[in-house]
Amino acid sequence: MQTVAPLWLWAAFVAVVLVSLFVDFVVLRKQGAHEIGVKEALHWSLVWIALSFAFNGLLWWAVRDATGSVETANTRALEFLTGYLIEKSLAVDNIFVFLLIFSYFAVPAAYQKRVLMIGIIGAIVLRTIMILVGGWLLQQFHWILYLFGAFLILTGVKMWWAAGEEPSLDGNPALRLLRRVMPVSHGYDGEKFWTVENGVRIATPLLMVICLVALTDVIFAVDSIPAIFAVTS
Repeated sequence: MQTVAPLWLWAAFVAVVLVSLFVDFVVLRKQGAHEIGVKEALHWSLVWIALSFAFNGLLWWAVRDATGSVETANTRALEFLTGYLIEKSLAVDNIFVFLLIFSYFAVPAAYQKRVLMIGIIGAIVLRTIMILVGGWLLQQFHWILYLFGAFLILTGVKMWWAAGEEPSLDGNPALRLLRRVMPVSHGYDGEKFWTVENGVRIATPLLMVICLVALTDVIFAVDSIPAIFAVTS
């Protein structure tokens, strides 16, 4: 894949992501497990959105400096903004699925933030792999984009047929697979992912939820990644 951004910008991007994760996992960890209110959620949402727009401005400046072309910088910055807004809109359905998972497993509100953080860490790793592999495949075989499009149409039809049904995770294949490969306790043990029952070390429902969050996010990436590649490579 080609890029007009200099290497230092990629390094800055990775650094910002790592610092953000450090803040979430280490600095804010001192708050302890607690329920996230609307005010706190809105506050952090605005922080991350502002950070994204700031990075978009840095991208514009870096591209203009590297190419000497304002027009190219405008194009790349607009592509970034378009991709960002697409991902934001596509993330809405993720939220409803995550809420369904939390409700199904009766995850206490105080534990939900940690579950999302760790689950999304796994999703970041898996999505990175999918983006790199998907980018390479699209460069080699452009017709694969049409297969993604067909998959999206089939997914849309399936969602339309299931619109009137009560949502349930009982028939979810990922959940059935997870239950087959690891025994799960009947209750939570604080924020622990593993507990001991009858002298046997088994997973808690919290670990099951994290796995489902990561798997669900990767599944949703099947529509968001082709959408981004339709905007920019």
